[in-house]
Amino acid sequence: MSRPKSFTARGPVDLIAAVPYVLGFHPTDSVVLLTFGAGEAFHARVDLPDDEDEQAAVVDMLATVAERHAVARVAVLVYTDDPWAAATFHDAAVPVFVRAGIEVIDVLRVGAERFHDAGDVDDPGTAYDLTTHVFTAEQVVAGTVVERSRDDLAATLDPDEAGTRAVAASAARFDRSFEGMPALVSVDRICRDLAEEGRWVQRTVRRHVRAGTAPSADDAGRLLVLMSGPLLRDVAWAEMCREDATGHLELWRGLVRRCPPDLLPGPSCLLAFAAWLAGQGALAWCALDRCAEADPGYSMAECVADLLVGAVPPTVWTPIPEGDLPVFWPPDQEAS
Repeated sequence: MSRPKSFTARGPVDLIAAVPYVLGFHPTDSVVLLTFGAGEAFHARVDLPDDEDEQAAVVDMLATVAERHAVARVAVLVYTDDPWAAATFHDAAVPVFVRAGIEVIDVLRVGAERFHDAGDVDDPGTAYDLTTHVFTAEQVVAGTVVERSRDDLAATLDPDEAGTRAVAASAARFDRSFEGMPALVSVDRICRDLAEEGRWVQRTVRRHVRAGTAPSADDAGRLLVLMSGPLLRDVAWAEMCREDATGHLELWRGLVRRCPPDLLPGPSCLLAFAAWLAGQGALAWCALDRCAEADPGYSMAECVADLLVGAVPPTVWTPIPEGDLPVFWPPDQEAS
C-alpha cells in the first residue's frame, strides 16, 4: 500500500488507466483498491486469492485500513480472466465496505482488452484502450516508466553483474566492521573515526542526490560497507526528505543493483524507505524482497513493511535531526 498520485476519474476506463499510473506497472492476477474522499487516500495491490476464505481475509484487511484512514469511497479492480474468482471477491467485498460506511464506486473485472462488471459472470464486457488515454500521455510527457508487470518492476533491481564485481572488490579493500554499539561508544578514537565516516556519508549522499549521479566503484564499495551497521546507515537515512525522495530512490536503486549480496540489507531498506517516501509502494515492496534474500529478519525492513501495510502517508515523516544520530555524539571521556 502507498500514497497515490493525484488523479480525477470520471468513469471505468479512467479507473483502469489510473492503476498503472499509480502503481508503476500493469498488474495481473491482482486486486487493486483505489480510494477517494476527504480522508487519507491511498492505493493498494494484493495478489488475488483463489480461496474464498483467503479472499475474505484480504477484504477485511483492505476495509480495516480504509476505515482507519476515513476513506469515503473506493473502487475495486480485480485483474483476472476468471469471472467466478472476480464474482466471489465482489460478493465478499461490497457488504464489508458498505457496513463500514464506505461507498463502493465500482467493482470491475479487468482483462487485457476488456473490462466487466465483476458481479456479473455473464457480462460480455467493454473494450478499452489505454494507449491514447490522458493518464498514459501524462506519464510519457513526464518521462515516467511504467513496467509491463510487477516482475518487470522487480527486475529493475536485478544485479548488474559487472558493476557488482567492481564494487565487491572495492568493498573487500575497504574491509571494516562497524558492529558492536557498546564498544563503539566507549572508545574515543573509534568514535572520532566513526564521526569522520559519517561526515563522508553525508557529503557523498548529498552530492550524488543533487547531481543525479552514481558513485564510482571505489566510493560505492566504501558506502555499502558503511551501510552494514545501523550507526552509519542511519546517517544516510537522516538525509531523506519528501522533496528529494526521488533522488534518494535513484541513488539507492543503482547501489542495490551493484551491491554484493552480503551487504544488501542496509541499502535495500534505504531504497524501500525512499520509495515509500516518493509514493512508490510497489517498488518499496520489491526492495524489501531483495533485503529478505540476505536477511529475512532485518529490523529496518520490518519498520518499512509496517508503513506500507498500514498505508501510512509520507506526510508523517520528519527527517531525523543530526543530534539524534549517535555517530555524531561526543565520546564518553570517562569510558575505558
